[in-house]
Amino acid sequence: MLRHHAIPAAYVIVRSGSRILLSRRLNTGYMDGRYQLPAGHVEPGEMPSETAARELKEEVGLTADVAALEFVHAAYREKHNDTGDRLDVFFSLRTWTGEIANPEPHKSGGWEWHEIDRLPDDTIPFIRQILAAVQAGRPYSEHEN
Repeated sequence: MLRHHAIPAAYVIVRSGSRILLSRRLNTGYMDGRYQLPAGHVEPGEMPSETAARELKEEVGLTADVAALEFVHAAYREKHNDTGDRLDVFFSLRTWTGEIANPEPHKSGGWEWHEIDRLPDDTIPFIRQILAAVQAGRPYSEHEN
């Protein structure tokens, strides 16, 4: 019997007061030119919180203790291409060490602070929806493509 599979990913909402950290995607083939959160796919043998901490270091240059990551939302998304559906886990982070950098300039236009209630118009649509759900205290959502 074949079972349905979804690709797990972890996202980090890096917060400073009412601001969050966003970057413009570059050269990825998905939503290039739009604003994103630090994120990545969960690797085999890794928990989503570990993925979030790893991706934060790889993409932003910041170090976070896994215990400082607060779960705030989970979302299920229908596939947007032939790679399959997604199960996204979102964490909020208010404390970290290090300085914001752009270690992956080939994938990121650099990191910028934005007010969470005034996101750029070209924020990835499902990210905008998730952030609204997080602000409203909703821990789960489903998204069709």
